[in-house]
Amino acid sequence: MAVDLARHRLFVAELGNNSVGIVDLDRNEVTHRIRGLSEPQGIAYVPPTDTVFVANAGDGSVRVFRGGDFAQVARIELGRDADNVRFDAKTGEVLVGFGRGGIAIIDPKKNELIGKTILGAHPESFQIDPSSGRVFVNLPDASSIATVTPDLKAQQNWKAAYGGNFAMALDPGRRRVVVAFRRPARLVAYDYETGRPVAETETCGDVDDVFYDSKSLRMYVICGSGAVEVLDIQPGKYSRITEIQTVAGARTGLFVPELQTLFIAVRGHAGEAPAIWSYRVNAGSP
Repeated sequence: MAVDLARHRLFVAELGNNSVGIVDLDRNEVTHRIRGLSEPQGIAYVPPTDTVFVANAGDGSVRVFRGGDFAQVARIELGRDADNVRFDAKTGEVLVGFGRGGIAIIDPKKNELIGKTILGAHPESFQIDPSSGRVFVNLPDASSIATVTPDLKAQQNWKAAYGGNFAMALDPGRRRVVVAFRRPARLVAYDYETGRPVAETETCGDVDDVFYDSKSLRMYVICGSGAVEVLDIQPGKYSRITEIQTVAGARTGLFVPELQTLFIAVRGHAGEAPAIWSYRVNAGSP
C-alpha cells in the first residue's frame, strides 16, 4: 500500500485482480482502479513528482502513473519479479527490489533507471535510514540481512538469527533494525552498526509487515495467522501490550504516522467481501 496525504487517497495493490485500487479515505470507498497490470506487488507515491510507482512481479516492469488522473506516463523494465518499492526523500530517488537479487535506482523526474546493485538473493522488505541513506535489506533465501551504502556500491551481510525474514522496520532513534521472522515466529532488533542482536521476543505467526511508531514508541506486527500484535519498546526488551484479532491471511498493511492510522488488507471471509480495515492509534495502541 501507499498513501497520497494531500488527496487523502490510499493505493492498494490488488494482486489477484492485476489492478491497483484507489481508496478515498474521506469517503471510505474505492473510487477508481488502475487495471491491466501484471501481479502488482509494491507501490510508492512520490510527492515531488505527484506520481505513483507500481512494481509488477508478473512481467518485471515498474509502471508510473500520474497522481491526479492515474494516466500511465512511463514503464521501466527490470526483467523479472519487481517487488518492494521505496521512495528515498533524501535523494529524491525511487528504489525497487527485483529479480534473483537486485535493487534498482530510478530517477522519478525522468522516469529512468539510473543504477542498480546486485545482492545475494531476492530482496524482500528493505528500509532506508533517513539520516545516513543506508539501505537495510532482508534476504530470506540467503538467511541474511544486507546493509548497503547509499550509492548501493558497497555492502556487507549479517547472518539472520532465524528463517523467513520477510518483514522489517527501522527504529532510527535507537539505531535498530527490527526484523520479523516466520521460522520460528520471532522479532529481533539488531544494532545499526554491528549487526548484533540487542532485543528479541516471540510474535504471532506468518508475519508479513511490521511498523515502528516513533510517536508512541510502539511496534505493530501484522500476522497472517489472523492477528496484529502491539509491542512496547524498552531498552533491551519488547513487550506485548495487546493482540488484536483480524482474519487468517490478513498480513499486509500500512501504518501512516501522519494519520496515526494502521491499514490492513483483509481477504474475503464468512461471506464478506475483501476490504481494508483501518485502526486509529490511541495512546500507542490501535
